[in-house]
Order: sequence, then C-alpha cells, then structure tokens
Amino acid sequence: MAIKVLAPGILTSVQDGGRKGFQQYGVSPSGPMDLRAFRTANILAGNDPDEAGLEMTLMGGEYQFLSPHVIALTGADMKPVINGKKADMYRALSVNSGDILRLGFASAGCRCYLAVHGGIDVKPVMGSRSTMVGKQFGGYEGRKLQKDDLLKVGDSGSALPHPETWFADAEQIPSGVRTLRVIMGPQEDRFTEQGIRTFLGSEYTVGQDFDRQGYRLEGNKIEHKTDSNIISDGVVAGSIQVPGTGLPILMAAEHATVGGYTKIATVITADLPLIGQCRAGDRIRFEKVAVEEAQELLVQEVQRLEDLMKQVRDPSHLPAAAEAERPVPEYEYTKDIILTIRGKAYDVRIQKIKDSESY
Repeated sequence: MAIKVLAPGILTSVQDGGRKGFQQYGVSPSGPMDLRAFRTANILAGNDPDEAGLEMTLMGGEYQFLSPHVIALTGADMKPVINGKKADMYRALSVNSGDILRLGFASAGCRCYLAVHGGIDVKPVMGSRSTMVGKQFGGYEGRKLQKDDLLKVGDSGSALPHPETWFADAEQIPSGVRTLRVIMGPQEDRFTEQGIRTFLGSEYTVGQDFDRQGYRLEGNKIEHKTDSNIISDGVVAGSIQVPGTGLPILMAAEHATVGGYTKIATVITADLPLIGQCRAGDRIRFEKVAVEEAQELLVQEVQRLEDLMKQVRDPSHLPAAAEAERPVPEYEYTKDIILTIRGKAYDVRIQKIKDSESY
C-alpha cells in the first residue's frame, strides 16, 4: 500500500505528533505546526491522534493512491479534488486504487493536513517519524517531499466501520487580527514598563521571514531596560524572543532548544495552532493570561479531542443491528406505472409485501 507523489506542492513533509524527550540534547520536537488540525485529521482517518501524516504548506500538490484507503483532510482549505470532483474537508473519505488527489493554494491559513488510515510508514528517528526540515533528518529521507516519491502506508489492521459517518466541524481560521494569549516571562523583568505596554498594546505583522523554526514579526519596537542578551537558557514552541532590534521573534515547531535573547512571554499551548496557520502579512496581537487559565484551556483542548474520538466512533452512527440484519422483504404484488404530476411524468413502482398490509 502506497501513495505516489505526482507534485509535492511548496513544502510538504511527513510529520507525526513530535519527537519528545530530546530537547536536552539540542533536538526540538518538530511535529505539526497546527497540532489541533493534525490530530483531528488522524482521528477522522481512524488513527491514533499522533500517527504520521502529511503537512502541506501554502500549496498542497498532487498525490495518487496506489491502493484503496480512508483519508481525511483538515486545516487550511486548499480546495481538494479527487479525480476532478470536489472533496470535503473534515470528513473521512474513501479513495480507490488509482484515484488522484489534487490540492491548490490555501484560500486562508497556511497549512493543510492529510491523514491516511494506517499512517505514513517511514523509519522512526529518535522514536518519531517527524521530519526536521531545517536539520534534514527524520521523516522521508530527512527532507521535504519530491516528485515521484513513494510513501508506504502502514498496516491499518482492520477496515473502518462506515467511515462515511465520520466528520468534524471545520476549524475556523481567523481573519483580521489574530489574538495569541501569552504567559509573561521568563525575562519579563528585563523590559521597561513602556516595553511591556508596547508588547501587549500593539499589532504585529508576520514578515516574509517565517518557516517551521519561527516567525519574525514587524511593528512597534519593544524597549529593554538595558540590552537583549542573557546567558542562554531553554526555548520552547511559543517562546517570544526580543533581540536588540526590539522586534519579537515567535518560536515554532522546529525552534532552537536554547537561546541567548530575552524572552518577554510564551504563547499558551492551546493557541499554538493559530501560529501554525499564520503566513506573511497576517496580523497578530498578544493578550496576557494567568497560568491557571492557560491550564484550563489546555484541558478543554484535550477534552475536545477525546469527545471527537467518541463522536466519530459512536455505535449510534452505524446502522442498527436489527436494521442491518433485516431480511429482504418478499413481495406478492408488483406493478410499474407512469405517474403524471403537473405535467411531469414519473416512473413509479408499487409493491405489496407478502402477508402484510404494507406497500
């Protein structure tokens, strides 16, 4: 079972839930930029939420399925079509051998995710199938996908029961200014009061310099008390560094694990998916929240995914056993007629069920 890459788009890579436990050795987690959309796609495709799939950036590309599969697409809408016919986002889709999936440019947002039942089967590196694009290891040969690559699909174990009933509400990618909630610090005390007011009261624009490692923002300069340098310490996804220029740098999935610039705040985990859907020209503002609120929002995010798993796999979505096992009725009377209503003719078949008054 495999998928052939006919056209790879601008930047398509294999990602799973992330490479955890290696930041102390200088290796960031990598993984999807929009973890919410990524996990939703996997759930709809009948996978573990962190199973390996594809992350497509700005433009999706073209892919041929060399065997039947159940797939799901989430994130930025890249106007997917299968064999020339529009395909739905946020729904399990069945594809046949030879079918071709084509995706265009994202109408909004930045990244689209493709999950396939069984997952993309590439060799794990440090326990993960995620591609570290900037460092060129992991994933598919340590690189973004290219034309004619063949992606092996893992053994799914069993067929999905009625995948056509599996769907989720589409994630709404914000228009206008995106608000990212932050926890202040750890070097908040290195900025003046005016610097803090500037940070929390300004709109920033995503510049042209953005990738999976981070985003350089343009806007009002944030004032330091002295300078921007610190003894290098830990950096995480969502860390907001402010170098000597006074302009913030927002760290993303492939962030450096340590850094020597002051960090004014950190974006909360629940809002990291918003970063993943930003592209050049998008506007951002920051809102301070308490640690307790950030924790509650993360709990809500985890609960949302658990609820989705229960919803799509709820037996009530399937035909009732009695309905599925109902015998085919035997008819004692059948007659075909033409019924004309308001000048329009309809072919109608009348059937009477044997030993019943029902027609």
